[in-house]
Amino acid sequence: MAAVPAERERPRRREERAGGAKRRREEPPHEPPEDSPERPGETPRESPAEPGYLALARGLLAGGAPARCSPAPARPAGEPAGDGAGDGDDLLGQLIRDLNEINEVPFFDVQLPYELALKIFQYLGKAELGRCAQVSRTWKILAEDEVLWYRLCQQEGYLLDTSISDHSCWKLALKNCRAREHMLKTNWKNRVGAVSQLCYEPGRVLCAVSCCDGVVMAGYSSGEVRLWDTRTWDYTAPVLAAVAGAGALPHVSFVRINSSLAVAAYEDGSVSVWSLLLAQEPIHHFQHNQHIQALALAPGGAAVATASGFQVKVESPDDKGFWQTSGTFEIQKLVNFLNLVPDVTGRPVAVAAAEDIVYLLKAEDPGRILHSVYGQPVTCLDVAAHQTAFGIKTFGWLLNEPNQVLLYNLETNQCVTKVGNSIGDFSCVNLHSSPPNMLVAGNKDRRVRVFDLRCAQAVCSVCGHQLGVSAVQMDEWKIVSGGEEGLVCVWDQRMATKLWEMHARHPVRHVWFNSHSLITANIPEEKNPRGSSISDDDPSLHRKYRGVIYSYEFSVEQLAVDSVLPICRSSYDELTGYNYNIGLAVPYDSI
Repeated sequence: MAAVPAERERPRRREERAGGAKRRREEPPHEPPEDSPERPGETPRESPAEPGYLALARGLLAGGAPARCSPAPARPAGEPAGDGAGDGDDLLGQLIRDLNEINEVPFFDVQLPYELALKIFQYLGKAELGRCAQVSRTWKILAEDEVLWYRLCQQEGYLLDTSISDHSCWKLALKNCRAREHMLKTNWKNRVGAVSQLCYEPGRVLCAVSCCDGVVMAGYSSGEVRLWDTRTWDYTAPVLAAVAGAGALPHVSFVRINSSLAVAAYEDGSVSVWSLLLAQEPIHHFQHNQHIQALALAPGGAAVATASGFQVKVESPDDKGFWQTSGTFEIQKLVNFLNLVPDVTGRPVAVAAAEDIVYLLKAEDPGRILHSVYGQPVTCLDVAAHQTAFGIKTFGWLLNEPNQVLLYNLETNQCVTKVGNSIGDFSCVNLHSSPPNMLVAGNKDRRVRVFDLRCAQAVCSVCGHQLGVSAVQMDEWKIVSGGEEGLVCVWDQRMATKLWEMHARHPVRHVWFNSHSLITANIPEEKNPRGSSISDDDPSLHRKYRGVIYSYEFSVEQLAVDSVLPICRSSYDELTGYNYNIGLAVPYDSI
């Protein structure tokens, strides 16, 4: 008889085993007789040795004290975790399986404790954990442990301010965070969201704007300072009160805001500081004798720096909360740019650029010059935790060098690298909010360049503005730039292409964004377009001269071009002409 091939023999054996199992299920259970007498001459059979944890489980299920027995012999490494003879799928067998899975995890030919196996699994990523969960039921329980997914969620930057007990399923929480990130990225690319115009007082001209975590601060030509919280649905805008008895306020020159303080500098040299946590009254006020050229506020602290004339003054509160002058520095030239170094312990540290000299202002070393080259003025400045970047303007006919951006280390006071090779002047640079080892800069040649500081090379260069670039910011995948012509452009950094743009009348002086929102400010150059005889009761005559602040929200499913701006929500029963010259303020063809 010919031999049956192995491929045909295996299915037949499986069918025979399945049929035998089916017959066994259909047979009634066999009950042994109550008193089965032993045959003469036959020795009684001994019951097989049962493990200690099996005896313990039987005692717990019986409701009595567990029987004490000798410890069970260790199970061989290659033998699977058994449930005991005759347990089946009853409660006792399930208990034994759970005990084995929790205490011992099979790793190939060894059994490891659960804590040690969890320590090994913490080095795996999401894809590896998903593959491990398909190996066995034990590995599935281990791969879906909340500690592993909580750590993965923290490593990817999601829900950093939460604890492990805040969510019952961290795997689902990570999935939701990634889905939201993908949705926001798609909305950014397709300009899907809502756009709103932050309302301003009739007859006021916008002078300065600053933003921090969605809270917008704006100063006007009337001396008023307002706040908007774009994180709320109604965009509340309280007015910060001025100093009591100050009378008519001059124009606002500069405004700065962080998570706890708001600072405004006026044309007459006065400076007011408000606390965002206490009240709308100023908590500190001081006066300069001359016009203020620059204002700086520490990003995460309570220090304020001002430059007036040839003097830089740093104000900060003491341990009891009383404000005092922590440092006064004399500068040889007029200051053009001023920044406070973030994350500094002790006394504040400032970086000031005065024409062609860059100063590092410390209380213990007040006169240190960081960079000085005669005839190379500084055109822009930005400061990070341990570095500062600034653009310099060179004269090619004299030194035969192009305009560049210099990066200095604030700890060693040495130049780290030089980037850029442009004929035009660098008009803006952003270092503090850029990804690590990256820097973005705007130029008067209408280009936006992204530099890799590790190799000192430009990795991306885009051109889409009609005039020079005035404001710029970037993250891991996109760039937002504003130009002197009033154009706001959103770029895809990897593709070096423009995603979309929005236009307004005045130059873009401020750009800020996070993962779900964008704030832009178009600030006019002329603060008195018709002289000092402008009346507050006739705002419609010069609406096009006022400037505008736009807030984009990409977390809502709405087309941004179809959003109804607050300027268009008027019921037309007010005396003020909100519908006058609307085509100039909002250049949409659909309105």
